[in-house]
Amino acid sequence: MTHRRDFLKTSLLAGSAVMLQPLAKSDAEPLGRIEISLAEWSLHRTIRGGKFTHLDFAAKAKEEYGISTVEYVNGLFGNSHTDFREAGQNPSYLKEMLTRSKDIGVANHLIMVDEEGPLASVDEKERLQAVENHKMWIEAAKFLECTTVRVNLHGEGNIDKKKEASIDSLIRLGEFAGTMDLNIVVENHGSDSSKGFWLASIMKEVGRHNVGTLPDFGIFCITQPWGTTQRECEEKYDRYMGIEELLPFAKGVSAKTYDFDANGEQPHMDYKRLIRLVKHSGFSGYIGVEYEGFNQPEDEGIRNTITLLKRYL
Repeated sequence: MTHRRDFLKTSLLAGSAVMLQPLAKSDAEPLGRIEISLAEWSLHRTIRGGKFTHLDFAAKAKEEYGISTVEYVNGLFGNSHTDFREAGQNPSYLKEMLTRSKDIGVANHLIMVDEEGPLASVDEKERLQAVENHKMWIEAAKFLECTTVRVNLHGEGNIDKKKEASIDSLIRLGEFAGTMDLNIVVENHGSDSSKGFWLASIMKEVGRHNVGTLPDFGIFCITQPWGTTQRECEEKYDRYMGIEELLPFAKGVSAKTYDFDANGEQPHMDYKRLIRLVKHSGFSGYIGVEYEGFNQPEDEGIRNTITLLKRYL
């Protein structure tokens, strides 16, 4: 590789002045290496319907979709007889997850954490309890040999006060996760967190190398608590501006898809444009398949999403 780089450098210097002109950004080759992972939320209807269990997810990702890196959802841990928090703290259950993923050759990459309290709450007691609640999932992620934990910045109150609260929560979680070499990422996930400029400003203030964003292509509805733009939405944040604002801090990307049209495209979003933004940002890492359609089978949606990503990547 070193000899090849030296050869290319020498060849360019020996060439014409035109060859030394920098490429325009729109023409440049992407700088980052992007790989595909599978988000467990893509199969939440199937899992909750009892057709297979959370413990089967890693094998399903590898054997049915050819994907060797997975992203878990904390609310899908356990089964209909076991509370997800109980499963997340059970060493035997976590050991079984780790064993199964290793046996099949699947890397555990991320846990998405929901329902553990508002990290952006202006009520300090409520917020600090939420910080404590999230720590068990950081510990679970470490046990499972993940690299990242995804959190949300939900909470009621004045937007500026919520920003202050969010910064404090993320610094606390970032410090805790840093002792385990784990990343904390925030997804745009409704309300103020779907405002790209707001979340980006929080990242600048937090200023930790292990705290970043998980830009989600679909979650830009400000007037819904979970932000999906598949449903009707009174107030939306500009999807493409939001993605561009969040990408400089991205430690992962969520390739959200909804029901597909006859051409295998997304009626609600310009996927070619979204992938171009990701590539030209220089992003390196995993882009997670996250199908969330209402009217098409989850298996079909996952396969269509993989095809769509490969089309533009």
